[in-house]
Amino acid sequence: MSDLPANLSSPPVAPPGDLDRIADLVRSSERMSVFTGAGISTESGIPDYRGPNGVWARQAIPHIDTIRTDRDARIEHWQDRRRRYPEMAARIPNTGHEAIAGFEAAGRLLAVITQNIDGLHQKAGNSDDRVIELHGSTHVIRCTKCGRTWSGEEIQRRLEAGEEDPRCPVCGGVLRTGTVLFGEALPERALRTAHAVAQATDLMLVVGSSLVVNPAARLPIIAKDAGARLVIINQSSTPIDDLADVRVEASAGEALSGIATRVSMEDRQANDD
Repeated sequence: MSDLPANLSSPPVAPPGDLDRIADLVRSSERMSVFTGAGISTESGIPDYRGPNGVWARQAIPHIDTIRTDRDARIEHWQDRRRRYPEMAARIPNTGHEAIAGFEAAGRLLAVITQNIDGLHQKAGNSDDRVIELHGSTHVIRCTKCGRTWSGEEIQRRLEAGEEDPRCPVCGGVLRTGTVLFGEALPERALRTAHAVAQATDLMLVVGSSLVVNPAARLPIIAKDAGARLVIINQSSTPIDDLADVRVEASAGEALSGIATRVSMEDRQANDD
């Protein structure tokens, strides 16, 4: 199991007053959205991208041209995935993911826009059509020739059975992971849908993102410019903190579970009245 980043050993505690304010915003919202980054999944044991234990420090993300043309590089990539994928697949959602799934179950959520590839929002209970995966999913494998897709588990079985460079069983094309590789733009459909959500939402919660990677980092700005309230929950500062209606420096799980608890309590009190 991967070590958690050091800065998660004693995360800041969210001020109760700020959580109260956010809960009020959630209850008054009609088109709430959530934008999540790596910080929400570090609490599930998944490394972030830029920290000393991050993905970019631990493994090389291949270039798309290398995957298409270099068989030796593909073999190395698939063997690395064969070792790492079971660990990723075994991760479970934390209280932050569960709180967001609860917002959907309560009919409050327009969409989740995520920079993460781990599928933990869906594991927590968010429906596929409510989750916009800007960087794709590690649980999907796609043929570069015909575009057909397979589950990560199916390809994992082939790798563990001894295949070094698995090919598409339909057309023989080169297979690749369903995540964005170096040299690729974000998926056009996902980005277009995320833009539409940002323009339509009346409240966007940004959770666990440093907001430094464009074009994804512009989505909260688009939402704010369109009139949405903006909440930022992160353990460090972001470039757009001054745009936030409420900013909380705390762990994602602690803050979101606190917000969800307050919303549920206020809903029950309103129903009792």
